Amino acid sequence: MTFSPALEQRFAKMLESYPPGKQRSAVVPMLIYAQDEVGAVTPELIDEVARRCGVEPLQVDEVVGYYSMLHRERLGKYHVQVCTNISCMLVGGEQLYQHAREKLGIGNKETTADGQFSLEEVECMGACSWAPAVEINYDFHHFVTPEKLDKLIEDLRNKQ
Repeated sequence: MTFSPALEQRFAKMLESYPPGKQRSAVVPMLIYAQDEVGAVTPELIDEVARRCGVEPLQVDEVVGYYSMLHRERLGKYHVQVCTNISCMLVGGEQLYQHAREKLGIGNKETTADGQFSLEEVECMGACSWAPAVEINYDFHHFVTPEKLDKLIEDLRNKQ
């Protein structure tokens, strides 16, 4: 499996930064960066990361099963994550999540038919002081209201 030259360079630098025999520590970051480029963690990607890190594919597969930020299914161009943990829940996080479902017309871990948006209800984002919190791709948004979420979604739709 080949990646873009920029990602190949990033992987090479990453693997060089670990002492001999410790390249397995690169499994999680390699999966995250590759998922961003490929769109999902595929069986081929698992095999490739295992080969590069010197571990068995089963070990990489177990990592994918453990971490919720790794996805076997293709995500939308814009992956909307809404926190519904206790702090967010207390200030409208669950209502915000329901609003997102209605606005996008999809449920948890689903993607819109045009492939532009995916939605996920998530646990704590570590933004309890700024609840309710939403993450779109790697951008965090705090004190999100239904109106603010509508604007974020519309702005992203208009980018296309």
